[in-house]
Amino acid sequence: MDKLNQFALVHDWLPLIGGAEKVLEAIHQLYGGPIYTLIQHPENLRNSYFEGKPITSSFIQKLPFAKNKYRNYLALFPYAIEQFDLRQHEVIISSSYAVAKGVITNANQLHICYCHSPVRYAWDLYHQYLEEANLQRGIKGMVAKTILHYLRNWDIASVNRVDYFIANSEYIAKRIKKLYRREATVIYPPVDVDKFELCKQKEEFYVTASRMVPYKKIDLIVEAFAQMPDKKLVVIGDGPDFNKIKAKASANIELLGYQPFEVLKSYMQRAKAFVFAAEEDFGIIPVEAQACGTPVIAYNRGGVKETVINLETGVFFQKQKTASIIAAVSEFEKLKLSPLVIRQNAVRFSRLVFMEKFKNFVDSKYTQFRQE
Repeated sequence: MDKLNQFALVHDWLPLIGGAEKVLEAIHQLYGGPIYTLIQHPENLRNSYFEGKPITSSFIQKLPFAKNKYRNYLALFPYAIEQFDLRQHEVIISSSYAVAKGVITNANQLHICYCHSPVRYAWDLYHQYLEEANLQRGIKGMVAKTILHYLRNWDIASVNRVDYFIANSEYIAKRIKKLYRREATVIYPPVDVDKFELCKQKEEFYVTASRMVPYKKIDLIVEAFAQMPDKKLVVIGDGPDFNKIKAKASANIELLGYQPFEVLKSYMQRAKAFVFAAEEDFGIIPVEAQACGTPVIAYNRGGVKETVINLETGVFFQKQKTASIIAAVSEFEKLKLSPLVIRQNAVRFSRLVFMEKFKNFVDSKYTQFRQE
């Protein structure tokens, strides 16, 4: 197959390199081809895999303040994604957590969507998004609700443009089934487990790491450890909630802010356990912690239920409440978990496993497509 002419990749936006972009990178390494995206920040892609790659942006790239305020143009996203002319490509692979799956294709094209999540702020997080943005009332609230209503309708209408869905977890496959009434094959995203070496010697501290935004629930973890003064917690990460979380920290809690990769890895390797309180679609960092042989204390919802084995590679807590976290820490300290077993669990989410499963899926569907 001629990779450059045959394949095209569509991704929602490329302002920074995150978990979804790591998936896009792995797919591009397999199949090549041009990348189409709503907006990109070339300066943020320097020294990354995507530097110098053929990337086409939408007209939103040229709109005022789109560099940092591109989400303000949410109402234009469906229209913008439909303007990409993909007729010269036979296979379209969309990497979608918003509108990428809505590109227009024809009957002579195969469209496979790797779905990180149905667009969350239009569905699951609709009421939470309006509340946090203070858009529950007034003219601005009415406009926001109208836009999200339109986005939901368009999201459902564009489902039929996808021939096959791949979900990044059973959790997301279930949401695809509920919202889209479509089956999805689960292929877990690639985690660079080889970059996180096993460390068997653990020290007397717990660690958590995340961007400090409300749904990550770092404040909840800090509040819980403030009630356990005999246990040390190290918090790594920055974000809009940093000062609010810092104000809740007691003497046994150390906030380090943003740290480079090697520092983050060192803490994750040496920590007694990694604490994770968010409800994530998959959650890469709990897998990275396990790759270090570090157990995970996690909220028992979302993709983490598929990556952590309760009482073998970590402990679950049932509610996003301080008492629930405290009880889980107490339960964890009664266990003796094997760093080697924890590491072995993480390996099944490796980059190599992802690329093999993804290639087998796409190649088989392409062969079937050519035979029809």
